[in-house]
Amino acid sequence: MADLPFTLDQLRILRAIINEGSFKKAADSLYVTQPAVSLQIQNLEKQLEVPIFDRGGRKAQLTEAGQLLFNHCDKILSQCDEACRAIDDLNNLKGGTLIIGASQTTGTYLMPRMIGLFRKKYPDVNVQLQVHSTRRTGWSVANGQLDLAIIGGELPTELGELLRVIPYASDELALVLPIKHHLSRHDELTKEDLYRLGFISLDSQSTTRKVLDKLLRHSGLDVQRLRIEMELNSLEAIKNAVQSGLGAAFLPVISIERELEAGSIHKPTIADLEVKRELKLISHPSRYSSRASQAFRQSILPIFASADSPLKQRNN
Repeated sequence: MADLPFTLDQLRILRAIINEGSFKKAADSLYVTQPAVSLQIQNLEKQLEVPIFDRGGRKAQLTEAGQLLFNHCDKILSQCDEACRAIDDLNNLKGGTLIIGASQTTGTYLMPRMIGLFRKKYPDVNVQLQVHSTRRTGWSVANGQLDLAIIGGELPTELGELLRVIPYASDELALVLPIKHHLSRHDELTKEDLYRLGFISLDSQSTTRKVLDKLLRHSGLDVQRLRIEMELNSLEAIKNAVQSGLGAAFLPVISIERELEAGSIHKPTIADLEVKRELKLISHPSRYSSRASQAFRQSILPIFASADSPLKQRNN
């Protein structure tokens, strides 16, 4: 077999340049100097006997040959990572790494508790959590950068066909009111009551807001009639605004457990209205499933979809 015209280090550098957008940022992310990055790319081009980058512009742009190589880059590197992790697995959860992903709300409010419990049971396993949009998380699972992930949004069609998608649990989207609001004296409200409230919501252009609005519409609520008086850029900011008496909001129950326990916000039910979103467990069916990943699925995930959890278990 002929010697390969590239090394794994060169592929890592190539991937870093594309992901970071420049030679300098790639060097910073890899903790090496920019001249060292440039030299490795020059050597790679000499070995391949074709230019990899078009150096005419201000930004690092791949040539046709460079794009072809980069298309295989993630596959090659992820296969190498899988091989290393499979060998680490021989230690039977003594060491090794579990890399999990989540979309924003799930990653902020649910995953840290899952990881804490997992670490108590398997203290020798290094756990990494990556929180991104549903789309980016899905692609990371597809590319082998994540063992598994829990998402609340919709995957692109091409990813849904590529990945194993299992309904995991459902999370309620609850109405919350300031404690001193005059309607907080009631445990149940009507839909018509909602149209008289002033709401605090996420920015109308945010992906999460669009998902929430879609859920409300599917549940039979006329979203256009809701009076949005304030838009903020995070669920935490919205919670604080509600607690400060600035208005009502719809928030995922997993994001308000502490506030409900402390009695700092009021959560009434709404007659003839139940808003839920489906949480899904995603993984790649043809990639290596580590023992750490299997342990997380079998001993941690069921606990957080139990009867004592704010999540409601799905029947798969």
